[in-house]
Amino acid sequence: MSEAETAVSVESIDILRIMEMIPHRYPMLLIDRVIDLRVGKSAIGIKNVTINEPQFTGHFPTQPVMPGVMIVEAMAQTAAVVVVHSLGKEAEGKLVYFMTIDEARFRKPVTPGDQMHIHVSAVKQRGPVWKFEGKAMVDGKLSAEAIFSAMILDRK
Repeated sequence: MSEAETAVSVESIDILRIMEMIPHRYPMLLIDRVIDLRVGKSAIGIKNVTINEPQFTGHFPTQPVMPGVMIVEAMAQTAAVVVVHSLGKEAEGKLVYFMTIDEARFRKPVTPGDQMHIHVSAVKQRGPVWKFEGKAMVDGKLSAEAIFSAMILDRK
């Protein structure tokens, strides 16, 4: 078997499994499913954006737009699933703290009714610190991108 064939670990992780892996909950759990997860390498998170989410009552009432910081957070949560899955059961439920967010660009608004496909790829990992590239896509078009790093820590 080639490295590419063995790198795919799971085809799909549903919301119940995501909630076992990362500690986020409504209204801050911003991914609904993770697909094409490659251990220590990459994954695609899926976020179904709906009008009944609390941020849309104020951002913006007459023209709802997903806040950019929440798009970047969805990237980070997708990356956290990659990290936890790569580290195994002992990493489940640990906290993942942002350390840096670089080169964030917002290209196209994300609005209710959109389905974001959040592509994350590991750039580097040293100890508990992981660096990722993320891209949020809607209908195959780039909506946002960022490079970010985070540290995984035990809960206190």
